Amino acid sequence: MTLTSMHTHTEWCDGRGTVEDFCRAAVDRGFAAIGFSAHAPVEHAGLSTAWHLPEKKIVPYLDAVREAKRRWAGKLAVFAGLEVDYIEGRMGPAGGRYRRMGLDFVIGSVHYVPNPSGGEILAVDGPPDEFAVLLGTQYRGDAAALTRAYWTALSGMIQAGGFDILGHMDLIKVNNRDERYFSLSGAEYRALWRPLLPLLASGGFTVEVNTGGLNRGRTNYVYPSGEILAALGDLRVPFVITSDAHEPGHLGGHYETARRVLLEAGCPALRVFTGRTAAGALWREEPLTAESPS
Repeated sequence: MTLTSMHTHTEWCDGRGTVEDFCRAAVDRGFAAIGFSAHAPVEHAGLSTAWHLPEKKIVPYLDAVREAKRRWAGKLAVFAGLEVDYIEGRMGPAGGRYRRMGLDFVIGSVHYVPNPSGGEILAVDGPPDEFAVLLGTQYRGDAAALTRAYWTALSGMIQAGGFDILGHMDLIKVNNRDERYFSLSGAEYRALWRPLLPLLASGGFTVEVNTGGLNRGRTNYVYPSGEILAALGDLRVPFVITSDAHEPGHLGGHYETARRVLLEAGCPALRVFTGRTAAGALWREEPLTAESPS
């Protein structure tokens, strides 16, 4: 299994370590490629956070990654990208500004859900105290309504398009340890994600199998769940394994778990990102075998 990760956060946003630190760690771990995906700026969407790349640093960030691409040529394939949030009516990957940047790839993700009362919006994967405000105050303790809001936003992003990789598809479960708020196997929950599957299949997107929750000690499973992976696989939606690394030591973390989940879901192959042309992202298909990652 060729080792790559197209989901990487450095000190340019909410990660720890420089671009160089991550490239060196990737080579040490036998990676063939690494994609840098800083959280795209959100100032133009009316947000102010400590974890997104500031607007004024987009050019220096891309310069740093492209310099690394030159420096590591022949040893490691380095790609420049962004993880772009979808916030209905405010921003999303379909915005033409991202393609004008000459990015190699874009990850489309939903972190934020609407505030029913129209005030401050919060992320579903925020720390427990923030999630308590999101669920308890904004959604008045209605976990079903919050969950619907998340999947509705994800559906909106998929229909709008503009991204190459779908980020952590079922991120809503990150604060739902031991199914405290909703059942992941219940018919109500299943009815929320199933309608998105044909949208992904017809849109030609790649879905990441994300080990970031495991790497950061926030979950005991990958994103998305094995049930979702199996259903996507039935529709021949392609997958790529990513670390969602926030420090160099996360690279390749829990890939064996991701590989096992994919095999159990009956998925026959993985994708390896190889670059971009005017026609779009380029991928190489690779059979998924029972051998451990190497």
